[in-house]
Amino acid sequence: MNTKPSSLAHCLLVLLALLICACEKAYIDLDGETPAGKGNLNISVFQIEQTPFTDYTRTAAADACTRLNFAVYNTAGTRVKQTNQQLGNAGFGSASFQLEEGTYQLVIVAHSSNGNPTMTNPAKIQFTNAQGFSDTFLYSHTVEVNDEAQSLQVSLNRIVSLCRFVITDDYPEGVTRMRFKYTGGSGAFNAYTGFGCVKSTQTVTFDVATGKKQFDLYTFLHETTGVIELEVTALDAADNVLNQRDFRVPMQQNKITWCEGDYFNDDDSHNSTVDIDINTKWDGEIRITF
Repeated sequence: MNTKPSSLAHCLLVLLALLICACEKAYIDLDGETPAGKGNLNISVFQIEQTPFTDYTRTAAADACTRLNFAVYNTAGTRVKQTNQQLGNAGFGSASFQLEEGTYQLVIVAHSSNGNPTMTNPAKIQFTNAQGFSDTFLYSHTVEVNDEAQSLQVSLNRIVSLCRFVITDDYPEGVTRMRFKYTGGSGAFNAYTGFGCVKSTQTVTFDVATGKKQFDLYTFLHETTGVIELEVTALDAADNVLNQRDFRVPMQQNKITWCEGDYFNDDDSHNSTVDIDINTKWDGEIRITF
């Protein structure tokens, strides 16, 4: 006579246990991040490498970038967790993950692009022309996760090269935009090496209505040193080409190459040969006059 009530009570207990389990897992969001204090891997971005003109310093994340991307990969290179943060988000610079015991690759990217890079594959983390290219910093290391929670304070290092192109003469009438198209670098990088991993054509266009004359062009080199082939085009409001010149610009990872001169007062040729002057008083700077 008591068989049915006992079965019903058993079913209710099972359902209750399932609901409790579901509630315990509910704090993991869609991005894969766990609220602070709930994970067994807790990360804090401690420092980000900066390269001013005089020396090397360290700065806080909020002063160096507007976006942070945290991703965790297993030993096969499969992404198992990821969370993206923007400056202004609560807890910007810190992340927590709940992971099974094992070995993982932790990758953190700091940048100021208009969107988040594709991070499906750690060997090919990619930005696009539409997102834009910016100063970019990387942390990539193996971590061992066990049942005891651990906290990491990490420092990120710059992995881009910068061509700083400066026009010293006046804009002719009608010029509204400057377009910079360059090859030789990469819009994607390998998180294991920090070097570029694809052959990219990077294109950046700037509005010059405000008189802007300094333009920063970022790339990931395939090695510590390299050369970019740079096409610089002056456009009018209807995208007609008013002037175009080509440059070969030597680059080094984590260094600035200045390329400056009279862009419009070049009457001899649209193809330019530049003389390179390396100023040894500055650590991380190459100056070119064209």
